[in-house]
Amino acid sequence: MSNFILIFVYLLLGLALQRVKWIPTTTYKVLNKIAVNFCLPALALFYIPKIHWSNELLYPIGAAWIGFGASFLFFYFLGKQLGWSKKLTGCLILTAGLSNTSFLGFPIISAIYGPEGMKTAIMIDQPGSFVVLSTLGVLVAAMYSKGETNAGLILKKVLFFPPFLTFVLACVMNVLNFDFIAIVQEGMHSVGSLITPLALISVGLQLSFDSRSAHWRFLGLGLFFKLILMPAIFYVGYILILGQQSMMIDVVIMETAMAPMITGCILASTYGLKPKLSSMMIGFGIPLSFLTLACWYLLLQISH
Repeated sequence: MSNFILIFVYLLLGLALQRVKWIPTTTYKVLNKIAVNFCLPALALFYIPKIHWSNELLYPIGAAWIGFGASFLFFYFLGKQLGWSKKLTGCLILTAGLSNTSFLGFPIISAIYGPEGMKTAIMIDQPGSFVVLSTLGVLVAAMYSKGETNAGLILKKVLFFPPFLTFVLACVMNVLNFDFIAIVQEGMHSVGSLITPLALISVGLQLSFDSRSAHWRFLGLGLFFKLILMPAIFYVGYILILGQQSMMIDVVIMETAMAPMITGCILASTYGLKPKLSSMMIGFGIPLSFLTLACWYLLLQISH
């Protein structure tokens, strides 16, 4: 419950800071850079060396990869058909393609499914959502920012992006079965834990309620995909087609139905992919997701 309260506290704090005249309007950019360049790498170095891989975890781990791929295909072809700008397409791919599987997902899964459900949730989040963000997410952000088309420059952006560098290092540590000493791990965890308040305050600083904004229809489309269409893909694929029915599959569907990932939206904003729309995806997606999650939970109970 405290996580839910903190979400709105940080968002409201960001909204309140909009009215403080001596705070620069570009403050959110500074917060974004801290979150992406320091907090995200710290999380990679803390969590990834501890992951234990297993073939039976392909369903939860694959969910993030399949979901992001579906988002890419959906918005890529839709953007082509409707003549969207690259920044708009990239923004929707990133913000609708990644789920808030940890800060929002963990407390909800823990409350509903207990410790057993959390084992699946962690697999969805770390080798799933987190790794997708650090690889495909960075690649999409680089491809769609500033109309960049040069493959060499895109590759350079990805390879020298701090979260990607630390992701590679963390993977090497995992393979070598190496981890930092306890005091360094504590430091990494402390730095990484700052990502949520920084990201949500940044969102609050950018969030606006302009009824004439051109972003509303894109917001509706993005949230429709994220909250309705994405979990529906896994409901049909995992349950109706493959016939898988278990707590693990229920957790997968609930996690894919979560609101957009905060860090994914910050990544989109950092690369200049429609920062206002990115913030709206979080600001409106989180409260709306409480309603859609309840519907998905009821559907899963009926399916049993």
